[in-house]
Amino acid sequence: YPEASSNRGLALIESKRLDEALASCDRALAIKPDYPEAWSNRGLALVELKRLDEALASCDRALAINPDYPEAWSNRGLALVGLKRLDEALANYDRALAIQPDDPEAWSNHGVVLMKLQRPNEALACYDRALTIKPDFPEALNNRGVALNQLQRLDDALACYDGALAIKPDYPEAWSNRGQALMELKRLDEALASCDRALAIKPDYPEAWSTRGLALVELKRMDEALPSYARALALNPDYAEAWSNRGLALVKLQRPNEAAACYDRALAIKPDFPEAHLNESMRCLLLGNFERGWEAYEWRWQTPLSMPKRSFSQPLWLGEHDIAGKTVLLYAEQGFGDTIQFCRYASRLAEHGARVVLEVQAELTSLLATLDGIERVIARGEALPDFDFHCPLLSLPLAFKTTLTTIPAGGPYLKAAPDVVAKWQAKLGAWTVPRVGLVWSGNPKHKNDHNRSIILRRLAPLMDRNAVLISLQQDLRSEDQQWLAEHDTIQHFGNDLRDFADTAALTCLMDVVISVDTAVAHLAGALGKKVWVLLPFIGDYRWLLHREDSPWYPTLRLFRQPAMDDWDSVIERVASELDA
Repeated sequence: YPEASSNRGLALIESKRLDEALASCDRALAIKPDYPEAWSNRGLALVELKRLDEALASCDRALAINPDYPEAWSNRGLALVGLKRLDEALANYDRALAIQPDDPEAWSNHGVVLMKLQRPNEALACYDRALTIKPDFPEALNNRGVALNQLQRLDDALACYDGALAIKPDYPEAWSNRGQALMELKRLDEALASCDRALAIKPDYPEAWSTRGLALVELKRMDEALPSYARALALNPDYAEAWSNRGLALVKLQRPNEAAACYDRALAIKPDFPEAHLNESMRCLLLGNFERGWEAYEWRWQTPLSMPKRSFSQPLWLGEHDIAGKTVLLYAEQGFGDTIQFCRYASRLAEHGARVVLEVQAELTSLLATLDGIERVIARGEALPDFDFHCPLLSLPLAFKTTLTTIPAGGPYLKAAPDVVAKWQAKLGAWTVPRVGLVWSGNPKHKNDHNRSIILRRLAPLMDRNAVLISLQQDLRSEDQQWLAEHDTIQHFGNDLRDFADTAALTCLMDVVISVDTAVAHLAGALGKKVWVLLPFIGDYRWLLHREDSPWYPTLRLFRQPAMDDWDSVIERVASELDA
């Protein structure tokens, strides 16, 4: 009875008894060699056994007998995905769906291929089609969550994972993916618990071990993260993402040389892995290896969280073309601090004879109009003038082959408008005691905000000093608002700081600026003001390792945490220096 053997094979595949499934399909085919369903089921068993070339051949046998068999086209697509022949896999799913348009599994698998091709919006539409046909389809809900996660629609992704788990509570992939979304939402304890649920169901699940490691890194439990990565890599030594994530943990433990070996392993397995290239670039830049670092930093455009790369008909300028007499468009691509730090290169282009147009965030246009060598500053979103070449600001160090000794850092390169300075001087009144500008928190949406920002009350040791303390930040978090309402030791101007031109003018009236790693630290350095920057245990790549000065800003001094999350000793040092 070949039909029974074939169907039994399918049931055994569902039960993950794969060798038995293969034997059952072979029994069916020994009785009935021209049985396409058995060939297709055999192909599916071989896919699950990772015998992909054999799986492809088995599906081909099925389709030679019945070219309009949609399940065989779908199973062939699975084999092609495993073989990384993604465009062919997509065509196979298209063929399956042309024959059987109401197959939810084929729509879901079609979406999986689109995700691998970095086309998450199209994948999302496929998952929606699958769920329209079959609303209680946990795999499609989980896959939909993955697409939403990549699109940074994290709350929607979480709802998908929860929906999948309501249908299928013992679904380890959904628990693990849920942990990833919770981690990105900074609900770190919940993320860890979600990964642990996945591993309770499936202890040999390397992806869950790796995600667990990421959650532990975010919880600053680095020493616990390393065993999680070790477990992931013991289960799958060719898991490039786990090697890269382990490298990140080692960098945060200030063990960058060990991290290099991890990134090397990741890239040996997956040479076109953008995140590993980007992580390696950050490691090199942190160590001052700018030649390798800036080159690898160009991989940032291929990572999911990067801003989309601008597309212009004019060529990208990375230093290789003569720009004398040409118009070059420079444009901001990341945060305010990055724009302030790297806009200094505009004058270098002008020295090469270029006419420089600078496109930046609207809040920076007035301030950056003072920059030497700029022909025109425009706000992002305004119509662009004609230009001959373009370059994003953070590619300029690569274009100029910048090393530690060739950073353009001769002196102040931004100026505050005299009339705005006079306005703030009148508001502040007589300058009879030292003025200390304070910035204790940055953008709460910044991915590293939980490491770099401080709650205001932790700065209390700086308050009892013979100085006027002035807030240089506009926005306050609720906890800080309450603290300020109960204490009158800091002057805060809030919305009176309309843009960075106001902040620059107020900064110019300080004796020293004390700031966490935010845009105002860069602003003070660019203005040539004395600025003390408070850094977490492992700072951003631009501050290098173990230094108390910065080659980017001659007037800047770094105060680093001696241990993870140890702000108290940093603030004690700053208080002592303030007294001095």
